[in-house]
Amino acid sequence: MPTITFHTNNQGAAIGEDPTLIGHTGGSGLGFFGSAFGISVPVGQWQSTTYVTNSDGTTSGIQAANTKYDTSVTNGAESGVYLGVTQIGNSGIPNYQTPLNIRFEHDEGVRVQNCRLRIFDRNNIENHADGVTTKVVEVRHPNPIQDPTGAEAFTFRGIEDFAWVTYMDGDPMEDMVLTPGPGPSGLNTSAVDIANIPEIGTGGYRNWIAGSGSACRATRHDWYLALSASPDEIGSKTDYGLYFTLEYL
Repeated sequence: MPTITFHTNNQGAAIGEDPTLIGHTGGSGLGFFGSAFGISVPVGQWQSTTYVTNSDGTTSGIQAANTKYDTSVTNGAESGVYLGVTQIGNSGIPNYQTPLNIRFEHDEGVRVQNCRLRIFDRNNIENHADGVTTKVVEVRHPNPIQDPTGAEAFTFRGIEDFAWVTYMDGDPMEDMVLTPGPGPSGLNTSAVDIANIPEIGTGGYRNWIAGSGSACRATRHDWYLALSASPDEIGSKTDYGLYFTLEYL
């Protein structure tokens, strides 16, 4: 039976620690806050903390990894993120330091394609979230060692565009296209990339386990996302959700 589940990496997670399941079917999700849970983010600024919370953001679950949009650092000419006390370019963030892991599972090994995401108002996927701007970037960095300079080949993993995708009122609503066939823990890549990326990278960790690209058949496929949010106006933002869809065969 196919399932899509959402998981989060804990703030300060250890290398190899499994992400925590988010109970999205019960109304739980990620909430973005200021310096601590329940503290508002000033209008026009970006969140400093991320928590698992209920649908209206009033009950705190675990503190999740936080990825804050940051323009003071670049990697591949793209704006980076602020991770706690660390500023790092987008391509240098390891998978396990992102706040969101989207996971597709099936009883049999299957291919996945047309993997698409939107940030919307929880009512209609054609409508932007109400009163909040969100930036999203897919992270493809299975080696758990940070790469602040982008010097290591393993950080690039077949993705050339590390730009944030922006969802905000007034813009046309468009899908964010995610990697087809990422495999478990995002460790599938392409044969072309394998020719340029060592199997074992910095720290002795694997950079890939397969190179079948979009033809990858697996019982599990994982995507990792950095997310950052900024309110356009005062007040809680609860008309706010993430939509994800794919085809499998």
